[in-house]
Amino acid sequence: MPAHLSKYIVNQGSISLDGVSLTVGEINDTNNVLTVWLIPETLERTNLSTKKSADLVNIEVDVLAKYVERLLAKKDVK
Repeated sequence: MPAHLSKYIVNQGSISLDGVSLTVGEINDTNNVLTVWLIPETLERTNLSTKKSADLVNIEVDVLAKYVERLLAKKDVK
């Protein structure tokens, strides 16, 4: 995962990969590696079953984290 997105990603939080909303399983900040949990239904109904480790995917992080960050920045809260 891109390092600049890691601050928006938490274990058991939401993330979207190639438009598929998923649950974050594990995060390894040292290596910028993200693991997601997939169920058979998700694999059957999406193209995620064809993805391999290190394949490029579109990543969308939880928008609420961005809202909170922006709100805190406007209030100058650290």
